[in-house]
Amino acid sequence: MRDLTVRTAAVLGTLAALGMLTLPGAATAAQGKIVCWKDASGKVIGCGDKVPPEFESSATKELDGRGLTRKTTESAEEGTQRRTRDQDAARVKAEEERKMMIQKRQDTALLETYSNEQEIDLKRDRDLQVINLQVEELNSALKSAMARYNDVKGRGDALEKNKKPVTPALQDDILRATSDKELLEERIEAKQKEKEEVRARYAEYKKRYVDLRTGVSLVGQTPVAAKK
Repeated sequence: MRDLTVRTAAVLGTLAALGMLTLPGAATAAQGKIVCWKDASGKVIGCGDKVPPEFESSATKELDGRGLTRKTTESAEEGTQRRTRDQDAARVKAEEERKMMIQKRQDTALLETYSNEQEIDLKRDRDLQVINLQVEELNSALKSAMARYNDVKGRGDALEKNKKPVTPALQDDILRATSDKELLEERIEAKQKEKEEVRARYAEYKKRYVDLRTGVSLVGQTPVAAKK
């Protein structure tokens, strides 16, 4: 008992020497506990039997009669920061779980859609064939549009060369022919890009299919969807 009293006195003496303990606090500590409060940086700036009103939102720690920390509380700011971190972590976890569910469904669909790699190639070729037919139709339309454009543009150039005015009707024809030609050119270019996307997509399907069949881990990879 005497040793405990000596140790308590030593702790109180140290706290007093550091300017963290007032006499009322010393009495409380001798009776069993003392509460210390901190500033925004986490530094202990005072101790006593209770936290002053102006420091109620600060972080605190409670010491027993031997000077050992028995309880701590976080400041209002620390609590806000912790809750924000927890919410961010929960959102990240939920997003990861969502992606894993999507990947599982799509991997299952891929395996159920194709029986072998050759079927993937056949489906790719069928999709490319459809696009090629569309490009042929667009090229045919572009050929007609170019003929009309060259006709009206040539007539307009001839009038300007002979220093004659281009009629409003002919100007309208030139504008329409130009617009039709450019629109068809853009659509053909888009179809060419679509073909490249189809090739890349089916190459991804094929690689994933092989990985699934051989048991390669796909965790973290981008999900793909397979459709017939």
